[in-house]
Amino acid sequence: MPDLLEFLIEYGYVLIFGAAFAEQIGLPLPAVPLLVGTGALSRSGQFSFSGIVLVALIGSVLADWVWYRLGWRYGRSVLRFVCRISLEPDDCVRRTEDLFERRGLWALLPAKFVPGLNAAAVPLLGMVKTPPLGFIVFDVVGLVLWISLYTSLGYVFSRQIEELVMYVSRLGASLFALGVIALAVYVILKFEQRRRFLKTLSIPRITPEQLKARMDAKSDILIFDTRNQLDRRIDPLRIPGAFHVLPEYLQFEPGAFSPDREIAVYCT
Repeated sequence: MPDLLEFLIEYGYVLIFGAAFAEQIGLPLPAVPLLVGTGALSRSGQFSFSGIVLVALIGSVLADWVWYRLGWRYGRSVLRFVCRISLEPDDCVRRTEDLFERRGLWALLPAKFVPGLNAAAVPLLGMVKTPPLGFIVFDVVGLVLWISLYTSLGYVFSRQIEELVMYVSRLGASLFALGVIALAVYVILKFEQRRRFLKTLSIPRITPEQLKARMDAKSDILIFDTRNQLDRRIDPLRIPGAFHVLPEYLQFEPGAFSPDREIAVYCT
């Protein structure tokens, strides 16, 4: 039996645990290929289907619990950190907040299947002080669905996948080099996507101190608070005189304001 397949069978559960933990903690190490591969091998008795789900579930829950507690303790600073290290565009936090505003804890189930949403969902639930029991229940259900889906795909298409594993295992070091290159390309593409997104946000900015100085000087400045309802419940304070409006409704008719009038928009 090829060395790679022997290694996978011998250390498979350890690899599953590590990959599931790494993916949920935010590292660019996708666990899905491993779940599919071991799911295929479970049909021939090399792995236990329930064992795969249980080990991946333990690793994932541990990682999610870390983010949940960090979100509970440090609040929005954790979300900002997630946005900085995430390879997903920075609007992941806003999209996650909007989803949870509409669906509540039920939003955690589909969020597991969307990398950008999954990165911000767990610390967000900690930030809004979701009861631990409710978080654990919905987190476990979402993770079981996520893990079972990909493991089941491997189980159903086991013959085709085992043939593929046998073939690629013969590549040895070449396969490892190919995997490193593929991961590097993935990271580069994600950073480029992030760079283009940030470029679209290249607009003039004003610091809180500058805004305060203009307000004190009675400057004719119009202020819009574009935070969603979830953010406003967490932090009900807003800049005096600011109008609350969601970004999708922030539209101006031509000539509605004087060209000399300044408009300031702030969010979370």
